[in-house]
Amino acid sequence: MGTLISMVHPLVMDRLTIDTRSPVPSYRQLADQLRRAIVSGQIQPDEPLPSLSRIQQETGLAVKTIRQGIGVLVDEGLAYVVPGRGTYAARKDG
Repeated sequence: MGTLISMVHPLVMDRLTIDTRSPVPSYRQLADQLRRAIVSGQIQPDEPLPSLSRIQQETGLAVKTIRQGIGVLVDEGLAYVVPGRGTYAARKDG
């Protein structure tokens, strides 16, 4: 499973960029980019999203902001959290 993570995350991380001049809040920009990766199949159901620390290193966002962005995806049913393990893309039903 570690190999799968290393194959998925670099592709996602290369595309995570935050425009600090944008009127769109940073957490929304993050959620939008991760949503696209999930919906497009770049992150498959039950595959982990990038870790908080990786997103923080890549974007410079505060952990609170990252959690807020991921929370949007959880609220939308696109991701779920496994305490102590991370956040994963949800299965697409229907």
